[in-house]
Amino acid sequence: MLSNALQNDAIYEDISKTVTWALQEDLNGFPVNGQDITAELIPENETAIATVISRDECIICGVAWVNEVFKQLDQTSDLTTNITWYVNDGQHVKANTTLFELNGNARTLLTGERTALNFLQSLSGTATTTSHYVKALAGTATKLLDTRKTIPGLRSAQKYAVTCGGGVNHRIGLFDAFLIKENHIAACGGIDKAVSTAKQNHPDKTVEVEVESLEELIQAVNAGADIIMLDNFTTTMIEQAVTLAAGKAKLEVSGNMTLATLNDYAKTGVDFISVGALTKHVNAIDLSMRFK
Repeated sequence: MLSNALQNDAIYEDISKTVTWALQEDLNGFPVNGQDITAELIPENETAIATVISRDECIICGVAWVNEVFKQLDQTSDLTTNITWYVNDGQHVKANTTLFELNGNARTLLTGERTALNFLQSLSGTATTTSHYVKALAGTATKLLDTRKTIPGLRSAQKYAVTCGGGVNHRIGLFDAFLIKENHIAACGGIDKAVSTAKQNHPDKTVEVEVESLEELIQAVNAGADIIMLDNFTTTMIEQAVTLAAGKAKLEVSGNMTLATLNDYAKTGVDFISVGALTKHVNAIDLSMRFK
């Protein structure tokens, strides 16, 4: 199941679109006249059983994408691919764990192998990386946020993977929350003007302001910002910011966050820490498919 944060028709539409796009990359014309010339070496009605294992310890993410790959490929075959999953999204697995079994047309299994595993290995990688950062925040009240630094076309997929790893989604795009940065402030004529205009235009949306100094922090608090992002603040400055904000606005820390320093920043009392590395530094999980 998809998490509550992204459990809606939009993400399922995204899954369908991204899977189609990925299959078209491989098949040059899918679903019409797409060719896997190597799979065509196998008799058309040959059936097979295959298992997929993880070579790495990881957090699993990508079940729906794998299912969609074979669902779409089944449209070009007279046989249906049966998938038996032994794990769920968000589940921690050890190395050499069998993740799922496929039973169906041999050509279909081979054609879909790389596309399916590409989604599963990448999204599991994002979920696993996120889980390491979440673990580093253990014992604090600070929540881990992702960013918009995602692979083009895979925004909702990677955002979902973050939730599987225990993280929390920041805004999904440019439409669901304000993030007023330096250039926005300059173009609007100041923090107060930017915040007041945002609240007037979309009173139902969260207004976040990025600040680069304690003076700007005070301006953002007085302007009524809901969240204030402290960009590249030192821990001493962050501690001062927590005192100055005094619960009037939630505080987010961003910029050069690492596993080694994460807990130190969290101990200052900030509400959120956002980390771009969750989605832009993808360390794919090593997966393998073998016919029985």
